[in-house]
Amino acid sequence: MTMSATQPATAIASAVSLTKTYGSGDTAVHALDGVDVEFTRGSFTAIMGPSGSGKSTLMHCLAGLDRPTSGQIFLGGHSLSTLNDKQLTRVRRDAVGFVFQSFNLLPTLTAEQNILLPLDLAGQKPDKALFNTLVDSLRLRDRLSHLPSQLSGGQQQRVAIARALITSPAVVFADEPTGALDSRAGHELLNYLQRTSLELDQTIVMVTHDANAAAFAGRTVLLSDGRIVADLAGPSAADIQAATAKLGA
Repeated sequence: MTMSATQPATAIASAVSLTKTYGSGDTAVHALDGVDVEFTRGSFTAIMGPSGSGKSTLMHCLAGLDRPTSGQIFLGGHSLSTLNDKQLTRVRRDAVGFVFQSFNLLPTLTAEQNILLPLDLAGQKPDKALFNTLVDSLRLRDRLSHLPSQLSGGQQQRVAIARALITSPAVVFADEPTGALDSRAGHELLNYLQRTSLELDQTIVMVTHDANAAAFAGRTVLLSDGRIVADLAGPSAADIQAATAKLGA
């Protein structure tokens, strides 16, 4: 499981000529159509596009949750197409953190137990210094013994972020992470992701439909009909909205 020569040395995750087709013949749907993209260490990238553009499919393929029809995916130095299911599961466990719109916390576990769950499942002991850093930076110290039902939406999502970061993953994939939050909690969450990228060199790939959320990222990749149609560096929300409007026209 070594890094291929086609994998850019600076990329922590990348896709090469990536295609994903559902169905066959006249009913075939080409969710991804020859996508080439890379994500460098410490980058914070937003993936946007209209419904059906392929943005969620791209994230699922990059994260090893879905196998592509053709093309290559590299993640944390591994070529995912060369791995069997057991190896792929191990790479997802060790190299990937996930943050979902619906939080996906286990309701019978406390906040602390939810945060440590990935390590427990892997039979690994937590890095106490990292745990304390995450808990304090996310303002969860006085919520560790609480169940998810006893936490606000913003607090639940902060627990989910701590859970995603506790394994020191190569990439954190965030799927509409602010979708269930009010504007204030969403703004705090995006600020935290931005700081994590800049200060901890954490690579983050976020799928969103919100131009204001995407503007927190240092880069926005715009998809349409399974292809990348724009790749914007440091765009403002207005830049993103203009690019999206142009796509719609």
